[in-house]
Amino acid sequence: MRRRDKLSIVGAALAAVLLAATGCSTGAAAPDASQTPTKHAITGTITVFAAASLTTTFTELGRQFEKANPGSTVKFSFAGSSDLVTQLGGGAPADVFASADEKNMKKAVSADVTSGDPVDFATNVLAITVPPGNPAHITAWADLAKPGVKTVVCAPQVPCGAATATVEANTGVTLTPVSQESSVTDVLGKVSSGEADAGVVYVTDVKGAGKSVDSVPFPEAKDVVNTYPVVAIRQGPNATGGAAFIAYVTGPEGRRTLEAAGFGAP
Repeated sequence: MRRRDKLSIVGAALAAVLLAATGCSTGAAAPDASQTPTKHAITGTITVFAAASLTTTFTELGRQFEKANPGSTVKFSFAGSSDLVTQLGGGAPADVFASADEKNMKKAVSADVTSGDPVDFATNVLAITVPPGNPAHITAWADLAKPGVKTVVCAPQVPCGAATATVEANTGVTLTPVSQESSVTDVLGKVSSGEADAGVVYVTDVKGAGKSVDSVPFPEAKDVVNTYPVVAIRQGPNATGGAAFIAYVTGPEGRRTLEAAGFGAP
């Protein structure tokens, strides 16, 4: 996937807003000189399908966007990226899709549900998460494969699951998980409730979970980096709002919020 210059995405969104505000067309009547031009408002509901690992960060970005654009409402549907692609392919209405990896974004593009080119906006790496106090004494990736250790991972079709499989291949340490979940939030739930001794999620998930879990970094994670792309959805009910939200996420406000949450630059 070719990365697109983020400034061009922002410019395109602003151009669409300007066009909608002025109603420019061939032969259009000149505006009344007595009226002061006003900024076109981004209004209505913007539906965003986003990877589960973006839940905390995108929820915050949604609040910021609504504050900056009174009259707008950002509605989120968070799930595993693969599940979201299936829903979009089945005709689920949405304006924006943000994936936790490029593989599932390519599937969305191939399904002809997207509009324009996806743009990468963040990166993420894996971390081992354990219950507070780390009762199973997990200190390394190899510990997850020890007999008696109840490890939970994401399913292979989910980005975090695919990344986990890559780490297994790189290290030669194959896990035997007690369950494979459909999203990182489900993995976190199993660990924070004490149902599992350890789980494999993203560093941002552990940071967002606060004191409900602990983290065990492992050096092999640096070799497996997930890139997050975002794109507009073709026939989205609020195309102008969707373009504006993408511009916000890929702009300076979005970058600051993503960095604060632990995401890396694309």
